[in-house]
Amino acid sequence: MRAMILRSVCEVKEGTKPLEMAELPDPVPNDNEILIQVSACGVCHTELDEIEGRTPPPVFPMVLGHQVVGKVVDKGQNVTRFQIGDRVGVGWIYSSCGNCEFCQKGEENLCPKFKATGRDANGGYAEYMVIPEDFAFPVPDFFSDTEAAPLLCAGAIGYRSLRLTGLKDGQNLGLTGFGASGHLVLKMVRHKYPNSKTYVFARSEQQQKFALDLGAAWAGNTDEESPEKLHAIIDTTPVWKPIVEALKNLQPGGRLVINAIRKEDVDKDYLLKIDYPTHLWMEKEIKSVANVAKRDIGEFLQLAAEMKIKPEVQEFKLEEANRALIELKTRKIKGAKVLKIAD
Repeated sequence: MRAMILRSVCEVKEGTKPLEMAELPDPVPNDNEILIQVSACGVCHTELDEIEGRTPPPVFPMVLGHQVVGKVVDKGQNVTRFQIGDRVGVGWIYSSCGNCEFCQKGEENLCPKFKATGRDANGGYAEYMVIPEDFAFPVPDFFSDTEAAPLLCAGAIGYRSLRLTGLKDGQNLGLTGFGASGHLVLKMVRHKYPNSKTYVFARSEQQQKFALDLGAAWAGNTDEESPEKLHAIIDTTPVWKPIVEALKNLQPGGRLVINAIRKEDVDKDYLLKIDYPTHLWMEKEIKSVANVAKRDIGEFLQLAAEMKIKPEVQEFKLEEANRALIELKTRKIKGAKVLKIAD
């Protein structure tokens, strides 16, 4: 099979090719696994974290990609949930132990043996991949393959982040950063909390306009103050500065939810600018989002179909993965970038 592989940690920048095309043996499913012929795979900022070493794969080479849509073309003898020909999706969670206290509570995302798709096991930047059947999900017919792909990470992690805010209808929500996840969260808020207003903080005027076009009440720069104080804010950026800036916009008792697996070091000293009475006093909270659980993906796919969400996508060929990653790194973003691998 053809696959774009990462051989070592490196910097992603204009003129570089962090991934290379390779021919790999087709994977063979074990007893509880399914073999997926990949049709589409979303491109996520977490891939930049993997490539640049903030959350690197434990072994190389590695096939990245964790927003995977495809059809089942083979299965192990113990597989019961899926049949040959079923369309399935795969997200960031590749597997967990199934036995620890977290798995027993449906919090597989916190399992000490959590494995990530495209980091701890080969992912979807390839023509085929295998995964344990319990960590694949039926994809509603409403979506095309490329539309479904970003829902599996950007949508699912956005759904989890929104749940963790504890937002109630009529309360104000802020979004810092407005890429693949942010624009889906905005659509969810308008559906679930029709009396709530969403305020978007984004660096580029293009992202600000995009947010307003989708129904944001206000959009401004990362370091601007919102017209109203906010009950909750979700941060989806890769850097530290927006966290500090967001805290000053929270109302007393507000909660900042940080939706990022790692933060880049380019502005780490910005944390030293936290002023306790300005940013943290009055019982403000900070909560991180760790991965996604199976519940998040399954529930969000059904919600997205119910809402008839159609994510904004840009399609790239498999061999164009490096270009998609560089555009993501340089903030050339409108919606989600998706590799179209097979029809």
